[in-house]
Amino acid sequence: MTTSQGSPGTPPSAQPRAAKLLLRKRLTAWRAARIIATVTVSVTVIGGLLITLTDPTNFPNIGAGLWWAIQTVTTVGYGDLVPTSEAGRLVAALVMVIGIGFLTVITAAITSTFIEAARRRVEGDATNEISAKLDRIGARLEVIESGLKGGGAPQS
Repeated sequence: MTTSQGSPGTPPSAQPRAAKLLLRKRLTAWRAARIIATVTVSVTVIGGLLITLTDPTNFPNIGAGLWWAIQTVTTVGYGDLVPTSEAGRLVAALVMVIGIGFLTVITAAITSTFIEAARRRVEGDATNEISAKLDRIGARLEVIESGLKGGGAPQS
């Protein structure tokens, strides 16, 4: 019978270790944005290097490859440098998709921060009101209890 860890003697897969590393702390919008930004920068640099290797005709040096990767990942895409080889187009597609994901997650993180701050302000006011009402109710209950213990009618 095999367990979820795999058969004895086989090393654990890298996927659970990566998941544990990423999920070690609570995932917040800013933490997700940092992860996506790290991945995006890595993909930009790797994409710039790969495009130079896969399409050396259009990207004769690393500088041209990195310039193309930066303008592609930021979705600017001037069109002055375009991959023509199949491998180059595959690299371009990956850089484009990750660039769009990066912009989406960063925008969502910023929006989430604004919404959370507004929610805390609104809930803070409501929580203060509820707390004050509970304090008044508690004070009234103390008066009632002291009146009942004293045997007389409660005083207001």
